[in-house]
Amino acid sequence: MKSRQPFKRDFRFLKGAFTRALLALLFIFALGLVFNADGTFFRWDTHRDMLRQISTYGILASGLTVVIVAGGIDLSVGSVLGLSAVCVSLLSIHQGWPAGLALPACLAMGLACGAVAGGFIGRFAIQPFIATLATMVFVRGLSKWVSGGQKVSTTVLGPAGTFEQAPIPPVFELLSARLLNQNLAAVTVVFLTCILVCWVLLAGTRWGRWLYAIGGNELSARLSGVPVTGMKLLAYGLSGLLAAVAGICQAAQEMQGDPEAGMGYELTAIAIVVMGGTSLSGGRGGIGLTLLGTVTIGYLEKILSINAVSEASRLMMTGAIVLTAVLFQRRQR
Repeated sequence: MKSRQPFKRDFRFLKGAFTRALLALLFIFALGLVFNADGTFFRWDTHRDMLRQISTYGILASGLTVVIVAGGIDLSVGSVLGLSAVCVSLLSIHQGWPAGLALPACLAMGLACGAVAGGFIGRFAIQPFIATLATMVFVRGLSKWVSGGQKVSTTVLGPAGTFEQAPIPPVFELLSARLLNQNLAAVTVVFLTCILVCWVLLAGTRWGRWLYAIGGNELSARLSGVPVTGMKLLAYGLSGLLAAVAGICQAAQEMQGDPEAGMGYELTAIAIVVMGGTSLSGGRGGIGLTLLGTVTIGYLEKILSINAVSEASRLMMTGAIVLTAVLFQRRQR
């Protein structure tokens, strides 16, 4: 009977977190109904564009959910996104690599960045904040070095010394396309696929149970035979991999690789995870909550945008929301 108590507590937590996340979403949606910008909120293209714009952040949040469930944090995802955007643009536009080579190379780069951070955290017991902060700075510098500090666009220097327009890679056109009669962006499909993969990992595999155990009590998990170092490599490697996916999608939508891309994206992604209700202390939460958090932040950003709220006010409001969500989590323990 006692062995069932942790399961019951976790179930109650998830049920309560889902209810709070859903109420937050409904509250934000209700604000949109009131502050509708002369009916702009009632148009379908407003909701369609919201999903497209938030999808890149949602992809980052998917990987961050796995890391946070395991009791960690990853500040490097924005920088990995920028490096991936630069690399895929260089390989696809300037070098002419086919998608079958360029995409795996960029995904492997993202996986390696995450795995290196996870290795320092798991093997050398460096604090996740410090390890991923160092990775964030290093990778951002690497992206600027690789790109020469400039955006990698379709404008290239030709053999005659004049600038020419290179053709847009087919993979860029595919990832920036809109499907179902222009009603669904391809990047949104990628985001939902990432959500599904992370959900299967956390909810349907032994690895997922181990990640929850590590986040709940790392020492107990280690004494129980859980391969803690390997699981941290998995979590941070997956986070880096999905950050690379987000970078590829970002480059495809902008038709260029910007070494400054992803600056501050990690903060929005963390806000999404927190808004969903996943506990920052680890061991509790889920990818379904992150999906709700993604839509909530997406609607909040869209409502502020159509009502012409300044960027400064948006940033302050996002910070206040994250703090409020964390405080609300503490009261619900």
